[in-house]
Parts: sequence; C-alpha cells; structure tokens
Amino acid sequence: MESRATLKFTRISPRKARLVARNVNGLPVEDALNILRFTPKKAAEIIYKVMYSAVANAQQIGADVDALQVKQVVVNDGPVWKRIKPRSMGRANRILKRTSHITVILEG
Repeated sequence: MESRATLKFTRISPRKARLVARNVNGLPVEDALNILRFTPKKAAEIIYKVMYSAVANAQQIGADVDALQVKQVVVNDGPVWKRIKPRSMGRANRILKRTSHITVILEG
C-alpha cells in the first residue's frame, strides 16, 4: 500500500532541500520523523510536515502506520522568482529566488 503527500511552490532552494531529503530515504517512518525533528535546517521542518501529512493520508486508507517506510522523497524545481537588486552607477544585479515541489511517498 502506498501513500503520498505533495507540497508545491515552497520557498526553499531545491538543492538545499535535497541535502535533507536524502538522509531519510528508505528509513522507517518513525526514524525518519525523529531525524527530521532534530535536524537544524529549514528544509527539515518543511519535509517533516509533508511526511506527517503522508502518514495521515496512510491512516485514512487503513494502512498500518508502524509498518510504513519512506519509499522516496522527491524534491523538484519549481518556478524561479526573478528580482533585481540595484547597484552603483545605474547597474543592476539579478537575484533568483528558487522554489521547490516536495513529494513524500510512503509504502508499507
């Protein structure tokens, strides 16, 4: 049985989120949630909430929560917000504010 939860357009760089996501791939859900709870990164809190939502989705379809494992945590690129920072002598630098789509897939 498989359950999933998705968070789209979250304001974190996909590269930074993938650093946290690869730490919990393949782990039992209880261990993964504990690792995310005590990881001092912004992405850990976001992925924790998505994983908790996936566990709630699994409960709704009648899965055994104790037997769930993290099948995959996918972090894809979302749209990029383009901003401009004024610089001296009339120039401008471009600022790219990246977003992510995070999907957690559990099986068990």
